[in-house]
Order: sequence, then structure tokens, then C-alpha cells
Amino acid sequence: MGTLSGKHVLVTGASSGMGRVFSQMIAKEGASVTLLARNEERLQQTLVSLEGEGHDYLVCDLTNEDQVKEAIGKMSAFDGVVFCAGVNDYVPVKFIKQEKIDRIFQTNYFSEIILTQMLVKKKLVNKKASLVYISSLSSVLGVPGTLLYASSKAAINSAVKVIAAELAPQGIRANSICPGIVKTEMLAGQNIDEETFMKQEADYPLGLGTPEDVGNAVLYHLSDGSRWLTGNTMIIDGGYSLK
Repeated sequence: MGTLSGKHVLVTGASSGMGRVFSQMIAKEGASVTLLARNEERLQQTLVSLEGEGHDYLVCDLTNEDQVKEAIGKMSAFDGVVFCAGVNDYVPVKFIKQEKIDRIFQTNYFSEIILTQMLVKKKLVNKKASLVYISSLSSVLGVPGTLLYASSKAAINSAVKVIAAELAPQGIRANSICPGIVKTEMLAGQNIDEETFMKQEADYPLGLGTPEDVGNAVLYHLSDGSRWLTGNTMIIDGGYSLK
């Protein structure tokens, strides 16, 4: 794994959960990190937890295009971007409503595409940079109740291939990472109890993952060690797919 020393990395959804952990790991590898999320108080908490210097944060709701444009105007060019902002909602097909479709796709897909477009158009992505999109194992499975979430993440996987093809002449890489179940605040917010966790863990030969497990894959994708990897979707699931 290559060092990230001297690199400048943007992390969205950096105020909590995996985004916070990724930011901490990236900073520890020597990069300067720009944190982006909606909650300023939690962004400040993430900021003070980072090792090294040169870090900053931007308060921005990625579903608000005006706020995104304002944030873009305050940015300098990046060597890496980690798209980690996202929402989940378990909804059986018969209970799906347009409001839920709009909410999940606006956050998980449209906002990431618009941010990518603005970063590229404003030349805020350096040559040989790495774009890393956090997708989900759900995008390649058929888990009941996950239609909206899984579809939004599958859309990201498809978009990554096109982005990679268009930006390859500049040496810019684009890849997605599909984690299996990881113990995060997002899952805790779904009121999943310990008994349910234990049942789910039995389906994973290596047990449930941690944000750090996924973070190691993020570091690899951001590093020069992945210079020949683009348009790829990495599944990291503790062996769940072996079933």
C-alpha cells in the first residue's frame, strides 16, 4: 500500500460512521483531508480527531445544488475523493412511495453524480487522482426490502464504469467498493438488535465487518498502488458471497 503523504483528499459524509473513520485513516497516512457533510458540530468533532495538519471542513447538504455550488467555490484541487454520504431505508415493494424513491436516489445517486460533474468541470480533480464511491453488497444481491437502496447503489456501480472511461485520458481512476454488513451508526439507527446482528454474522464466514476493514480498501484505492485499477467494483464482504 502506497503512502498518501502530500495528497489532498475530499471525503463526503465525513461527520460520522464510515466517513469519519475513513477520514481518520486517510489523515493518518499523511494526506490533508477536506471533510464535507451537513452537520457542522459533528464535522468539527471529526476534524479535531484527525492526525496531522492542513485539514478543513465544509458544511454542505449534497442534495441542495446551491449549497454544493457554494462549497465548490471554496475548494482547491483534490488527488482523491471518497463519496461516502448515503441513506438507507428498508421498504417492501408494495409500500414504496415516490417520496422515498426521491429521498434515497437524491442522496445516494444524483447528489454524487452532480458533485462529480462539478468537480470535473471546475478542474478540481488533479490528473492521476482517484475517485472512490462507497456502494454496497446489496447492489448485487436480492435482499427483500432493499429495492430502493440496492438500486441506488447499483446505479453508482454502473456510473463508475462510464466515469472511469471518460476520465482515463487524464489518468483519473474511478472505482466503487461494495461492503457487506458493517457495524455502523446507520445500522444502529435501524434499531437492529444484538440478536439480529448475531444471526446475520452467522452468514459471514469471517464475521461482520468494521469500518476499518472497508477503510483499508479505501486507502488502497487512493494510493498509487492502485494506479492500474479503474472502472472496477470491489466486493468486500467477509466471504458472504461464497454462499
